Amino acid sequence: MAESAVPGAVPSAARTVVITGGGTGMGRAIADRFVSEGAEVVVVGRRLEPLERVQRAHVDAAVRAVQADLTDPDAVLRVADALEGRVVDVLVNNAGGVGEPPAPGLHGRLQAWRHVLDQNLLSAMMLTEALWPVLARPGGRVVTISSIAAQRGGGGAYGAAKAGLLAWSAELAVRGGRDGITVNSVAPGYVADTEFFNESGRSPRHDALVSQTLLGRAGAPADVAGAVQYLASEDAGWVTGQVLSVNGGAVLGR
Repeated sequence: MAESAVPGAVPSAARTVVITGGGTGMGRAIADRFVSEGAEVVVVGRRLEPLERVQRAHVDAAVRAVQADLTDPDAVLRVADALEGRVVDVLVNNAGGVGEPPAPGLHGRLQAWRHVLDQNLLSAMMLTEALWPVLARPGGRVVTISSIAAQRGGGGAYGAAKAGLLAWSAELAVRGGRDGITVNSVAPGYVADTEFFNESGRSPRHDALVSQTLLGRAGAPADVAGAVQYLASEDAGWVTGQVLSVNGGAVLGR
């Protein structure tokens, strides 16, 4: 892919976009958004069936499904191999989870924390490291999905992992700057219609969480997808090392 004449600009040709957790919820909405702009999209996830649903929804588009458990370094390397050295224009680290309640005792709690850190923090780190050599230079974009829990505290291991993503992304932005790669994070608040909560996509605390917003509604996956699309766009070519909060005003920026 030819480099743009404008430093840091996004090339006009079809871009290759890799989205983890791309089969459902926010990841699916992000995939749909990039497909709509003509990108070649690679959706990555643990379960093949949701990824194949994305493919079936876009039979006339270039959508590829890669099944992988990103907590396994060998699986991460297989994702990189599946791209066959292709230049990656946008990497969206969206995969994650809250894990299961810990077993009793210190050992049980430690195991639960390690699992959540693997799911949210270390999985993003490993895939980004594996794909770093093939990110577009200049114009590469890394967008990582954090959480409101990283900003206001709470959430136990989940909040800690999501806060870790912010610190790691800031360091990665410094590393990418010299090559024209931008690195940013999106911190969503309460987003309904996702599998994060249950099959209905609605938190048991729905009313309380909505009441914390200034706009009086839950977020939607499309709200997050729009923020990611902006950070991956040419318009955001001078935005890096930042956290874009998408939370309806539940936590105010300063």
